[in-house]
Amino acid sequence: MYAIVKTGGKQYRVERGQTLLVERLPVEEGANVALEPILYRSDEAVFDKAGLKDVQVTARVVAHVRGEKLRVFKFKPKRGYKRRTGHRQDLTKIEVTEIAAGKAKAPAKAKATPKAKAPEGETAAGAKASGAQAAAKPKAAEAGAKAKPARASKASEEKTSDGS
Repeated sequence: MYAIVKTGGKQYRVERGQTLLVERLPVEEGANVALEPILYRSDEAVFDKAGLKDVQVTARVVAHVRGEKLRVFKFKPKRGYKRRTGHRQDLTKIEVTEIAAGKAKAPAKAKATPKAKAPEGETAAGAKASGAQAAAKPKAAEAGAKAKPARASKASEEKTSDGS
């Protein structure tokens, strides 16, 4: 069982008990934080918004740390331009404590009810009607395609008759 969560503009694949470094969170050390799930996977995959409302991913903030120093060096040859700067990202170390899916499977069973099948039959009938309309549209498009060259030829005939 795992989940893909979104935090700090990045996505992470997490499992229960896993620790990871994420962008700095405005939470004190030792506090719990809820992460936004994008996908939940156990026996079935849940990735629709309705199903993800029931999925909860909680993590405990272990520590606030800083990442390793990145060196940024700018240089332009033959001009004497050199600049060296550095950057250290603020990070938060979290431990995933719980991945729970409350009622994620219940909506799937609700779709299999006979009431849900009746609108599908109506949409199928509507699809047949739209299929008939779709079949009529290509014929109209073909008729329009045949008519356009005829008009163009009339216009070209008029131009040639005016020019003579």
